[in-house]
Amino acid sequence: MMGTNTPQQSKGIAPLPEKIPVSLTINGAEMKLRVAPWTTLLDALRDHLGLTGTKKGCDHGQCGACTVLVDGRRINSCLTLAVMKDGSKVTTIEGLATDRALHALQQAFIDHDAFQCGYCTPGQICSAAGLIAEGRANSADEIRELMSGNICRCGAYPNIVRAIQKAMGQS
Repeated sequence: MMGTNTPQQSKGIAPLPEKIPVSLTINGAEMKLRVAPWTTLLDALRDHLGLTGTKKGCDHGQCGACTVLVDGRRINSCLTLAVMKDGSKVTTIEGLATDRALHALQQAFIDHDAFQCGYCTPGQICSAAGLIAEGRANSADEIRELMSGNICRCGAYPNIVRAIQKAMGQS
């Protein structure tokens, strides 16, 4: 039947796929989204849900600024498609504090001046929360090694390690 092709099809361009429903529990609240299949978890959080605490740094999984907790495990949200995490529990920096009280790591970062510009701080704190939950770090060297995926361009590493040790009860 002539005339039924869309302008894109007549030019040989494939139509855009339909958006996919995704259900996530974000910081304890169930959220239902409809996203393009290529939408990263980072973009779903920032652009679709307005949770801008999670930062977009390199967009290649190399800096750790986008680190969040998914089902209790730390991940780079820029490398994860939102549709892959359908049904998951996601905790962002906004969800760590409870009952208007800062999370122990948030307070430790303040107490130990573990940030300068603050851009990497949400990812550092979420990664540290995952690190503590993993229970594998028993020394400053192990903390440094296990946090090596989170870059601080200001060089606040010694204070970050001290803050994590404090939150772990080592200081």
